[in-house]
Amino acid sequence: MSIPEQQNSTLIERLFKAGAHFGFTKSRRHPTVTPYIFTNKLGTDIIDLEQTVRLLEDAKQMLKEAHEKGQTVLYVGTKNEISKIVESFGKKAEMPIVVNRWIGGMLTNFSEIRKRIERLKALVAQRESGEMERKYIKKERVVIGREVAKLEFNFGGIEKMDRAPHILLIVDPRHDFIAVQEATDLKIPVIAIMSSDCDVSKITKPVVINDALHTSVTLALDELTNAYLEGRKNFTPAVPVRTVRPTENRARTPYAAPAR
Repeated sequence: MSIPEQQNSTLIERLFKAGAHFGFTKSRRHPTVTPYIFTNKLGTDIIDLEQTVRLLEDAKQMLKEAHEKGQTVLYVGTKNEISKIVESFGKKAEMPIVVNRWIGGMLTNFSEIRKRIERLKALVAQRESGEMERKYIKKERVVIGREVAKLEFNFGGIEKMDRAPHILLIVDPRHDFIAVQEATDLKIPVIAIMSSDCDVSKITKPVVINDALHTSVTLALDELTNAYLEGRKNFTPAVPVRTVRPTENRARTPYAAPAR
């Protein structure tokens, strides 16, 4: 996708200032990332930001079209350095998030995960309504409180997700490789903010930049999230079609008594 040259240069400058061009050492470089490396300086890989901008624009276009179609994007980033950033942008987009821990089967066994989410909703409803105070003694409430805390930690970010997402937006797919594998098994496209130590071949839309620096990740997520929200302008919610039963249009005939 072509973008104006001035806009291209501006984004490259912003990425450069954010430190997005710093990769890892050559010894940690994954072979599939080699085409996106500009050079190696003092043992550190320098990412080609011109290519990064093209990759970023492709990913932005996918997200924009996703919102136009009303599709769900799951934000994933459980690495301590960036989890808070991922959480903030997921909330900005009003999309589900996983930032604490990826539970195995979160996508491939979603029906079971859904049961845990329903359990969480039921317990929270009891707590908020005061039913828990009336129904359980103090010791039981303590045990249930621990269960609620654990469920919220694991599933709080996907509480409103009633089906598998259409797209995964993940920061550092090497760290959350299980999430990438589950998405691949279900043929869910993956957009990944990833550094030079990640496998590009497993990602649908890779964005090769520094995935550890706050400034770099924040800039990339800001660009991607704004593109997704931009698709809202062209999103038209589907209007449920009312099914008309044949009897509703059938002319009423006067009742006639049966012949004797």
